[in-house]
Amino acid sequence: MSSSTSDEPPGLRTGTLTTADISFFVVSAAAPLTVMAGVAPIALVLGGIGAPAGYLLAGLTLAVFAVGFTTMSRHVRSAGAFYAYIAQGLGKPLGIAAALVAMVGYNGMEIGVYGLLGSATADTAHALWGVDLPWLPIALAGLLLIWYGGYRSIDFGAKVLGVLLVAETGILVLLAAGVLLKGGAHGISLGSFAPGNVFVPGTAAVLAFAFSAFTGFESTVIYRREARDPARTIPRATYIAVGFLGLFYAFVVWTVIQAFGDDKVVEAAAGDTGGLFFTAITTYVGGWAADLMHLFIVTSIIASLLAFHNAINRYGLALAEEGVLPAALGRVHPRHRSPYLAGAAQTVLGAVIVLGFAAAGADPYTQLLLWVNTPGMLGLMALMLLAALAVIRYFRRVPHREGALRTLVAPVTAAVLLAVALWLVASKVALFTGASTTVNTVLVAVVPAVLVLGLLLAHRLRRNRPEVYARFAAEPPTEGADLQCPHPTSSSSTPASAPPTSPGTPLSPSTTD
Repeated sequence: MSSSTSDEPPGLRTGTLTTADISFFVVSAAAPLTVMAGVAPIALVLGGIGAPAGYLLAGLTLAVFAVGFTTMSRHVRSAGAFYAYIAQGLGKPLGIAAALVAMVGYNGMEIGVYGLLGSATADTAHALWGVDLPWLPIALAGLLLIWYGGYRSIDFGAKVLGVLLVAETGILVLLAAGVLLKGGAHGISLGSFAPGNVFVPGTAAVLAFAFSAFTGFESTVIYRREARDPARTIPRATYIAVGFLGLFYAFVVWTVIQAFGDDKVVEAAAGDTGGLFFTAITTYVGGWAADLMHLFIVTSIIASLLAFHNAINRYGLALAEEGVLPAALGRVHPRHRSPYLAGAAQTVLGAVIVLGFAAAGADPYTQLLLWVNTPGMLGLMALMLLAALAVIRYFRRVPHREGALRTLVAPVTAAVLLAVALWLVASKVALFTGASTTVNTVLVAVVPAVLVLGLLLAHRLRRNRPEVYARFAAEPPTEGADLQCPHPTSSSSTPASAPPTSPGTPLSPSTTD
């Protein structure tokens, strides 16, 4: 292998993804149509007509987080994304623990959704054609379909997600246009944003649901290797994703309130939670649009599964290259240049969990989806909190020319807001699961338990495999396009990772331990 390519991951396709491509991946992971039709009505029941403001508040919180997060993305170029940031800022033990939480979090967010795929597809088949289908064969077929999507090249996945995302957002835009063009039930009202309707006892529950609706937006940095000009595309895609989701969620929920009227929508949502959006689109657009919405919910779920699958594969690849996971998971396909063995391993894990729940007679929605998804959601929120703290400490320890707003004010604010958000979601977990206190306690305890296991693993690696521990989350050599970062529009023109008098990597192993 030539020296020009010796520092590249073996065969991984680089310089491929544009800002739009990465945005498709992360917005698709959030599954906007599924979140709106399946979850937003519950937020309306709990928080009343002020629910749209909850999505705006959650979006603003995550936009503040993105300020420090994207600033650090210009300085830390490791493929490990979240865990690399945390290792560089808070030390390798927490970085290794974060890597475990990331694998549990992303796998939880994906594998549980196979239960939703099975139940939603069965519901769609019954609603449209009167056919009753078992959920398990659908879920297993979905596993194979998603495996194939991850097996193919990353640009293939971006094209697929682009089409599916346009379909699911398009049907919601069609609903909103129908409502607004017809003037809603009693005219257009801005009562949803009046302080008296926003700050009500149910606001905490709305915020818990709102934060969960953004899960996956932070995965932009996972695609750094495959991005064109990552110093620009990663921050842009992150801001586009969080901005679009926050505004779009609030707008869609507000238009559905207009469809029923401020005084009737909560009653309508409580009476038919699962059918609220279908009733609205049937009334204002037509029954054919409701049929399309049924179909696009299924494709929305498929898009979310594929987006999370690709993210998990890249975490698996990075950890295999670190030496933490088996080296075989670091292989890439010679033609598609995808981490195909990591994808196969993830698919097998998903099949084992899905079959295990099916063998136990579990419900695909209330148990497989909710019990597996909930720890995943809490894990990703915990990673965001740790990443915000890592930004603060990282920029206190290395030379840089970034401003205090990006390196201190924004990350401190984000850390406080994310801590509150994590507490809200954990304290309201019964609203997500509908399970017993014992089950909910176990689900909430998964993330701290994994963190402890990760710290123990770090101790073991440091003692038994010091060479693996020493190079964990190390920065790649400063070659190629990344020498351009950070972006000229920032206050820095020289990357903090390579100041003239500093070593080649921002933090040596001794300073990050």
